[in-house]
Amino acid sequence: MSVHDVAAFVLDELGEMTSMKLQKLVYYAQSWSLVWREEQLFDERFEAWANGPVSPDLYARHRGQFRVSRASIPGDPTRLSDNQKEVIKVVLDFYGNKSAQWLSDLTHLEAPWNIARDRAGVSDGQNCNEEITHADMHEYYSGLQSAAN
Repeated sequence: MSVHDVAAFVLDELGEMTSMKLQKLVYYAQSWSLVWREEQLFDERFEAWANGPVSPDLYARHRGQFRVSRASIPGDPTRLSDNQKEVIKVVLDFYGNKSAQWLSDLTHLEAPWNIARDRAGVSDGQNCNEEITHADMHEYYSGLQSAAN
């Protein structure tokens, strides 16, 4: 499985959207899969860019596009298991109706992005390619889940 498979599934479910929104939805799908299933959806990494988490591999596919359509992403959603699709659907049910800016702002309030930015020693607005680790994602979002229960 790849980040492109997940992105293709998201686009199949919600239709065309901004590249920033797609990036954030795929990030949250990966994060919550780490918590709920204790497994990653894909191997590709996220980096703590100025506007929030970004998968460079996915970005390479939609670079220069403000809006992304399914035709832009070469992924194959049939590679996803039913359980993986269910995780993504729950994420989309919660985050899918939010704006790209709202999602970006939310990631700026959350520890995984901030920890990576701190590790890189960059300030707001500066470019950064520091990885957001799965461990940081799992720890933070597990804490959110515990607090909600």
